[in-house]
Amino acid sequence: MPGRSGVHLWFGRQMRNALRIAVIIPALNEDRAIGQVISEIPTWVDQIIVADNGSIDSTAEQARIAGAKVVLEPERGYGAACLAAIKALEDVDVVVFVDGDLSDYPEDMAQLVDPIVLRETDLVIASRAIGKREAGSLTLQQLFGNWLATSLMRIVWGARFTDLGPFRAIKHDALKKLNMRDRNYGWTVEMQVRAIEEGLSYIEVPARYRRRIGQSKVSGTVKGTVMAGYKILSLIGRHALRHWLKKIQGQNSANQT
Repeated sequence: MPGRSGVHLWFGRQMRNALRIAVIIPALNEDRAIGQVISEIPTWVDQIIVADNGSIDSTAEQARIAGAKVVLEPERGYGAACLAAIKALEDVDVVVFVDGDLSDYPEDMAQLVDPIVLRETDLVIASRAIGKREAGSLTLQQLFGNWLATSLMRIVWGARFTDLGPFRAIKHDALKKLNMRDRNYGWTVEMQVRAIEEGLSYIEVPARYRRRIGQSKVSGTVKGTVMAGYKILSLIGRHALRHWLKKIQGQNSANQT
């Protein structure tokens, strides 16, 4: 791939312990950062897909130059971009999601992928809450939102999450099992809630995190912050209600026998 190996191959068959690894990068107007994000992805990754979410800058062009496959998803929304990229996946075993703004450290990808490669877990979340964050890299509303969402998941399902961080890895088969549907702000929390519901194993690893290049489309605006908060809480509430109804039905069935 240009910028990585000098050879333009979607599948270099580098693999990681005989497993094929794909990286998905949803991106909207990230031409200042996308090339560096791709250049920092380990060479053992077999496929890199950038889902251009309607950028009006040169994000798609810079991604192609750096060696990524680009898919276009004009419908704005983080989840919509991720879903478009998933449709473009070839034959892979593990899928990694990372943002295109260089706030994460792609070179740390092994700590997310290896627990899956070693068959220790199905899902790995890079947690900024237990990692090292650059000052100012997370806003107060992000910190509070992550705390509130993960606290609710702990209360409802006993989940042990500390963050909704976008840098994550999951088995491809497990990802398909989740039947992801959210097309905007609820993508990360939907994946975690659905993982709990489906009985997937998961762990968190400490993540390094730095200030992003450019302005966040979510936490960088009042509208984005409010909409994201509403979507995350409503998604948790909807799934929690379904969870409690199932428990009540199960108790009623047990009492009738």
